Amino acid sequence: MLTNAISLRLEPGQKVTLEPAAWEEFEKILVDLGESRSSRIAYANQILEIMTPLPEHERSKVLLADLVKALLKFQKRSWEPLGSTTFKSQSMAVGIEPDECFYIENYRAVIGKTRLDLNVDPPPDLALETDLTSKTELTAYEALKVPELWIYKNSNLKIYLLQQGKYVESQTSQNFPHIAVIEIIPQFMERAKEIGVSQTLAEFEAFIQNAGESAEC
Repeated sequence: MLTNAISLRLEPGQKVTLEPAAWEEFEKILVDLGESRSSRIAYANQILEIMTPLPEHERSKVLLADLVKALLKFQKRSWEPLGSTTFKSQSMAVGIEPDECFYIENYRAVIGKTRLDLNVDPPPDLALETDLTSKTELTAYEALKVPELWIYKNSNLKIYLLQQGKYVESQTSQNFPHIAVIEIIPQFMERAKEIGVSQTLAEFEAFIQNAGESAEC
């Protein structure tokens, strides 16, 4: 009943924090809330957060993921996108639902899977977050050993790479080491506010194609 009340009271942009929360409570709330919901959950250090994103957050996360897909397609690399899948580990007592995530190097490991066990399966190679402000979320990503995390906030992109179990901010992407994504991605995220998503994606694809051709010359 508690989770239903929380769900009903949450407006877009609001967050509820439960502390302390046992692992069993986290698991029960996941079941009670179900999979068809707009809210997202993060759990670490016995802190449980339930958040409902704003509509502009949803638009930003979709565009950010589409830009990543365009880069992967241009490089002719295989990947498996798992969206906002719930990643959790009871042994580490953490859980997180990214805005979007990608298996790139480890894409073969998750083909066809609808449920993941991070005690057995690898974490995603790249996770995306827009407007992440919670230390609980960052702690969960670290504990689950997600090797690369992008956070897009206030028209800036920050890249975090996992080094010796802790995130270190980086100017380059581990997944796209030869592309200045920290500069390029914000430009096109802002461009979408002027010309729309579909035209922005077309311009982005043309841009990376031209950049690739120039690099070959």
